[in-house]
Amino acid sequence: MAVPQNRVTRSKRNMRRAHDALVAGNPNECSNCGELKRPHHVCPSCGHYADREVIAQANEIDLDDDAA
Repeated sequence: MAVPQNRVTRSKRNMRRAHDALVAGNPNECSNCGELKRPHHVCPSCGHYADREVIAQANEIDLDDDAA
């Protein structure tokens, strides 16, 4: 059974947890639509990355009723 050999003091416990804090996000503005997006990711609102369209949006695609 796993039992600690020695008691861990409050100081040692807190020093170990010093790097566990969550870091706030760093959103950037999309160069195409101006919405906030994650850095180095495709913009979720317009589908652009690095000034070119990577993902076509559903409202821009012509869906034929016959094809479905």
